[in-house]
Amino acid sequence: MSNPADQWATVDDYLVRAVVDEDDALRAARTASQAAGLPSIEVTANQGALLSLFVRMVGGRRVLEVGTLGGYSTIWLARGAGPDGHVVTLELEPHHAQVARQNLDNAGVGDRVEIVVGPAADTLDALVAAGNTDPFDLVFLDADKQNNARYLRAALSLTRPGSAIVVDNVVRAGAVADPAAADDRAQGSRELLDLVRAEPRLTATALQTVGSKGWDGFVLAVVNQGRALQL
Repeated sequence: MSNPADQWATVDDYLVRAVVDEDDALRAARTASQAAGLPSIEVTANQGALLSLFVRMVGGRRVLEVGTLGGYSTIWLARGAGPDGHVVTLELEPHHAQVARQNLDNAGVGDRVEIVVGPAADTLDALVAAGNTDPFDLVFLDADKQNNARYLRAALSLTRPGSAIVVDNVVRAGAVADPAAADDRAQGSRELLDLVRAEPRLTATALQTVGSKGWDGFVLAVVNQGRALQL
């Protein structure tokens, strides 16, 4: 097996079989989304499990997701938040939201998930302007990468010290390291990383990943009350 991408996918498949509890409801959500014509760009099963663990590790009960797609990652987040948790997920496309609603209901978590349809930037601005929303314990950004910095600024107004923020797909097959990259999504990632670095309310890291979705990576940040010591 000479193709590295094939090796990455084979290892991903093995790790999911060995460790991850991807049950029938999750597999059905993926299948239903594909059948409905949604792009197959949802997180992998091991990435979904990681998100669920992140929610549990911060004791999360309120979760904000930007980018619902077919609700596959939303199911993992809702399960991490537990039966008393609440997930607000933002989706631009009404058809995607409709498919997600069915998948969430079929997975038994629909009663704890609110899907808000419309441009995420507008919805986030409205949440910030309202000013009376309980803070979110975890925010997952996985929508249009060009607006990630804007989404992060809003997330900082909607979280609390100790909240976690996860931003997916920031490496862009390595294009993020090229300041002249023509890909506006890579440029969006660079803008995001610049903001993370400069933001005193965040302590963060960024990691590369490889797997069945190829070469990418994510940012993991914790909201704090002051700039962490730079080691």
